[in-house]
Amino acid sequence: MLSFRSQWPSCVSLAAVLLVSGCRSARTIHDSEYAQLESDVARAMMDSQPALAAITPVASELAGPSTVDEYVAVALSQNPRIQAARKRVEAASYRVPQAASLEDPMLGVNGYPFSPYVLQTAGGRSTANVMASQNLPWLGKLETRSEVAEAGTDVARAELVAAELEIVEQVKRAYYALSFSQQTIHITEQSRGLLVELSEIAEIRYTTGAVSQQDVLRSQVEVSNVDSELIQLRQQLQSTRARLAQLLHVSPETPLQALNEWPEEEVPQDLERLYQQAITARPELHAQLAAVRRDLSQVELARLQYYPDVTLNAMWGGMTTSGALSAAADGVSMFNIGAQINVPLYRKKLQAGVREAEAQAVSSAREYDAMKDRTQAEVKDLFAQALSQRDLVALFKNEIIPKAEQTLEVSLEAYRVGQTDFLQLVDNWRQLLKFRVMLSQQESQLRQTLSTLERVVGGAISSPMPPVPVPGAIALPADPF
Repeated sequence: MLSFRSQWPSCVSLAAVLLVSGCRSARTIHDSEYAQLESDVARAMMDSQPALAAITPVASELAGPSTVDEYVAVALSQNPRIQAARKRVEAASYRVPQAASLEDPMLGVNGYPFSPYVLQTAGGRSTANVMASQNLPWLGKLETRSEVAEAGTDVARAELVAAELEIVEQVKRAYYALSFSQQTIHITEQSRGLLVELSEIAEIRYTTGAVSQQDVLRSQVEVSNVDSELIQLRQQLQSTRARLAQLLHVSPETPLQALNEWPEEEVPQDLERLYQQAITARPELHAQLAAVRRDLSQVELARLQYYPDVTLNAMWGGMTTSGALSAAADGVSMFNIGAQINVPLYRKKLQAGVREAEAQAVSSAREYDAMKDRTQAEVKDLFAQALSQRDLVALFKNEIIPKAEQTLEVSLEAYRVGQTDFLQLVDNWRQLLKFRVMLSQQESQLRQTLSTLERVVGGAISSPMPPVPVPGAIALPADPF
């Protein structure tokens, strides 16, 4: 028969081999991936702590006039918020294999090294016991858990797309605001040049005695007033440039600049198509649908809790005749197998779990309905704004500004011959300056509105329509309330 000394080292060796093999597997993953993880975390910490990091260098490749698409591409590649959302998707995807896997098996080793404190049986004296167990969930539980994790990954993916669209919208709005600031400064500088010419005319007429010195002084005051406006406009330009640089994740000292000329922007005409595209493609709605699927899987998982899980057990016990109390001891080792199940006895708890999951699923479905209604309202509001801004742009271009220019020309000729006063001339100049700035503002706001509309409908307005999903295919549990 096997002695204690011959069996005990083998049992310890078996347990050590199992533990070392598991540690070795973990160490392999650690060595191959931890260095990169440590580098990423260190870089993120340095970026988040200006006191420990150097100032972000100026992105010289972005200096000078650039298109909005170029800035959008930069933001999509390096905006920290988008990068964080991508990592959340990656983290969520790793939850799926975890949810679909069994729990770790349990391994236990018991020895009896201290005589006479040893288990004695008719078969002899026990030397060591090795026990192993594995929990096996009821059929369908692992699959349902993986479905919950997969739906959570779909939520993260949709949130990533929503974050990208939001950053694209913010970049476009900041770009068009920057362009508006540039154009306003350009318009104001041109108007200042015209005002200087008016001031020179006033001085000539003053030297001839045709007008009083009041006209000259008033013109000089107006020039100084324009200079003060230019100071404020240049400050606004720097602030807008800094906001755009933040979205691009570059230094605020980068001399970002928008193009001076914009292509004609087409305003969509088919409102029903916008409704359909928004409901079909908006990522926030896709995220909510994925949340509904996740909660429905949670309902199924809660119902599966009515069924017990099984735990399989196996045990080997070493025996020896050495030091046995029984004269009939044979020293034959023991081996047994068994099974255990949990008893789902407390039905109120299980029913409460199911009702909770059902209520959450219904709540998610109602949230989807509310978001869909809110989406349609936003589409309608933005569509109406875009049409109004388009009409205002056309009105300023075709009616108001040409007439204001004509009025200024007529008043200038009248002032030359003394048929109008300088105050009226300056007032007409002021009106023309205001209308030109308002035209630039309306054009900027139109493009900003269309940028927001693109985010709400889930992509470019001119893009082809994707296939329409059927939300009714999702079966919701009965509303328990």
